[in-house]
Amino acid sequence: MRKSDPNLPATPTIQVIERMFALIDVLASREEAISLKEISEKTGLHPSTTHRILNDLATGRFVDRPEAGSYRLGMRLLELGNLVKGRLNVRDAALAPMRELHKLTQQPVNLSMRQGDEIVYIERAYSERSGMQVVRAIGGRAPLHLTSVGKLFLAADDPQRVRAYATRTGLSGHTRNSITQLPVLERELAKARQYGIARDNEELELGVRCMAAGIYDDQGKLVAGLSISAPADRLDESWLPKLQTTANEISAALGCKATAPSSAQQHRDAA
Repeated sequence: MRKSDPNLPATPTIQVIERMFALIDVLASREEAISLKEISEKTGLHPSTTHRILNDLATGRFVDRPEAGSYRLGMRLLELGNLVKGRLNVRDAALAPMRELHKLTQQPVNLSMRQGDEIVYIERAYSERSGMQVVRAIGGRAPLHLTSVGKLFLAADDPQRVRAYATRTGLSGHTRNSITQLPVLERELAKARQYGIARDNEELELGVRCMAAGIYDDQGKLVAGLSISAPADRLDESWLPKLQTTANEISAALGCKATAPSSAQQHRDAA
């Protein structure tokens, strides 16, 4: 059996993969098809090498040849991308970052999604050391206008939808701090739009305050909210930047390229 020479480079396959990635990146940079000559120039690869790798990619439908001598990304990449997107799960993406945020704050960290006129708690990271009883378990529901995450979803709606929500629900309250007037709610939603952060100031439960940041998918659509709950006198404004960073991290795992503006300091000052 022939032994491999340890002095010979051991990365020819990796080099081919690196070149393939470089070619795909060039094709991804343009909407229209690109000529073989331009691709070769942009990657610095010899035309014959470029041609050979592109032909192999075309065989696998990763690259299309709309006409002789020009190339563009192929449909196989779209098919694979849709498979990955279909397998993405907000809860799975959020669980580890939520636990890290809980370690930092030692307060419950909640993941919520919208269902109709309510939010539903789908995951929570907490411990008994938080000193706060967890009233709403996973699967629990709450009105949008009484929760920090719910306000984020309402802030993403247009004014007509917000007014329709107010009409349907009557903006009923749970505590003396609950927002039950549409003009007050609209001002609160304007803040959420401006800063990317929303709050619950003992509006759902007396003695409990929350702050929330949004989680977005690959289309930039708000799909969930991440919130920190704490006893009213323990909610620490210094948690805001980490909350927003954690929400952005989860959004990135779902394919979101743009992150929410880092305006936590401004919002803390305005609170």
